[in-house]
Formats: sequence, C-alpha cells, structure tokens
Amino acid sequence: MAANFWTSSHCKQLLDPEDVEQVPAADRERGITPEEFRLVKIHMSFHIWRLAQQVKVRQRVIATAVTYFRRVYTRKSMSEYDPRLVAPTCLYLASKVEESTVQARLLVFYIKKMCGAGSDDKYRFEIKDILEMEMKLLEALDYYLVVFHPYRPLLQLLQDAGITDLTQFAWGLVNDTYKMDLILIYPPYMIALACIYIASALKDKDTTSWFEGLRVDMNIVKNISMEILDFYDTYKIDPQRGLPDDKISPVLNKLPAKS
Repeated sequence: MAANFWTSSHCKQLLDPEDVEQVPAADRERGITPEEFRLVKIHMSFHIWRLAQQVKVRQRVIATAVTYFRRVYTRKSMSEYDPRLVAPTCLYLASKVEESTVQARLLVFYIKKMCGAGSDDKYRFEIKDILEMEMKLLEALDYYLVVFHPYRPLLQLLQDAGITDLTQFAWGLVNDTYKMDLILIYPPYMIALACIYIASALKDKDTTSWFEGLRVDMNIVKNISMEILDFYDTYKIDPQRGLPDDKISPVLNKLPAKS
C-alpha cells in the first residue's frame, strides 16, 4: 500500500464537487434528480453501516466500503449497478483490502436477517451475486483500492493541538462525513481539520493560534466545515435507522427491477 497520500492513487483520483454530484445519464433518463441521487448514496451508506455492525468489522472497513460505493457512482449509473447489491459488495471488498475479511455467505445471511420475513426482497442477494459484482466493481474502480482516511491525521492533530479531550466528539464528526462525498473531493487531513474546527467551536476551545501556526488554507477548512454543518441542517437523519422508507423507496423504485 502507498505510505504517502500525496503519491497515492487516492490523491490522483480526487474530484471536483460538480463531477461527484453529476447524475449519470442512464439515471437521469429514469427521472432521478441530483437530490434523489444524493439520497440514495446517504441511504446506502447507512445500509453498509448497519450490515457492518452485524458482521463486526472495524470503522476503517466501513469507511473504505462507503468510499468505494461513492466512487463507483462517479463512473457508473445506479441503473446499471444496483446500489442494493453494490453496497454489500463494497463491504465485502473493503473487508479483504483492509485485512478483516468477511465471508460472502455471512453477508448474505445477515442481509436476509436484516430484511426479515415479508420485506422488500430487492435487498436480498445470493453469494454468486456478490462475487460477480465484486469483479465488476474492481473494473469500475480501475483496481485502485487504496483509501486514506481522516482518522489517523485527526488523532495526530488533536494531540498536536493539546485538545485530545475532543477526540470522541471529533471522531463522530469524521464518521458523519462519510454520509457525504467529502472523501472523494478533499485530502483526508483537511477533512480532519474541518472536524476539529467544528468541534473546538462547539466545545468553546480557542484554537485560533494553533490553526494559524499550521499554515493551511483556512478558506478550505471553513468551506468543508460549512458543508458538514449544512448537511446536519438539511438532513434530519435518525442515527440508527437512517432515512425514512417513504423518502427513499420512491427513488429506488425508479431503478430497473431486480432480475
């Protein structure tokens, strides 16, 4: 794995916000709007998180899986790559890359358990479906699987700033950034700094001089911070259940029927 973010494939693949938010043509033809496209990505990020809780993997595996999921849809359409299958497959692939391998049969078992009797079977898949989709995802991702996350720089920066008492709060903010596309747009350390900026403001910690000493572009830090706060303001999401079904089902129903 690349040891340095700046020489990594992750760095080379950072995108402009407009490229990330672009709805693929095949999805536009099905009437999916930019807002609906965003809702599906939020919803399926929660689906990955809930499934990950069942199979008990580290937060890093979840973060890598969500990054794969979001990156795929900068290149492929949801009409072509069913997000209900792509999500568990991203978790399966991420578990292998992050050396915390989860068996495909275990994912299938918990997907069926989470769905429950009589629920929407559009989320139900078999082992062969995940293994076949894994090959498609590898091609869609151009086999670039290294992902750098804000967690490590967050801990280092909090220690440097002498505010390690904000670790839990700031860590939670970083977790929430994966409900957005920030990891595809900004270097991880900038996301970490934005989370520290928010945490220190909300917890009344004066970090002004510390930020000045870093010599980073504070406009970018503040822009990321505003995106995070705007997200909280716009989407009132249940931290356990995610988006309400009546908000997401009409969007998913626009996608092709499961074959």
